[in-house]
Amino acid sequence: MASAPTPPPLLPVTNPAAAGSSPAATGAVGSDAPIATPAFRLFLSRLSDSARRSLADRRPWTELIDRSAFSRPDSLSDATSRLRRNLAYFRVNYAAVVAFALGASLLAHPFSLLVLLGLLAAWCFLYLFRGSDQPVVLFGRTFSDRETLLGLVVASFVAFFFTSVASLIISGLLVGGAIVAAHGACRMPEDLFLDDADAASGNSAAQGLLSFLGAPGSRV
Repeated sequence: MASAPTPPPLLPVTNPAAAGSSPAATGAVGSDAPIATPAFRLFLSRLSDSARRSLADRRPWTELIDRSAFSRPDSLSDATSRLRRNLAYFRVNYAAVVAFALGASLLAHPFSLLVLLGLLAAWCFLYLFRGSDQPVVLFGRTFSDRETLLGLVVASFVAFFFTSVASLIISGLLVGGAIVAAHGACRMPEDLFLDDADAASGNSAAQGLLSFLGAPGSRV
């Protein structure tokens, strides 16, 4: 009796839809990240470059605190003229002084500093650098961009005006501004020389310090 013919071997069949779904699934998993990593890295890179270029234009601190160059101004107009020239010459140093006063004011109150850092993190992770295809989902509810923005604005308003954050920032800026004004009015600028190249460099540095705000991101 003849044996039954042997059936042909079964070949593995690949489903194109299933195979094509793997990259999509991988992309979906990657898109769950709470922040747009390339945009955030570009933002940090531009911020670092802007700060480095601006700090390169700072004047020597020994020149800033040279006690032999201090004298009482003769009049209000003289004090104003000195302040204007010193601001143009020591602009980066003065910005560092104001930043130091602001930082010292916040460091003296750790709770307010944590509230401010939390607000900055919320703005970055939930709005500024979040991909447009990544909705905010909290407690099983999806929030639109408008609702997210409104919630962040309300949270910022509450944090600033119902805590001591706003008063600390204002006091730090006022202290730093008072130090800069007193120094600029009493420091004789006769030995300071600011040519056109330095003035142009100062303008470009001032623009470069804020150039990171134009970093392309999801919403920046």
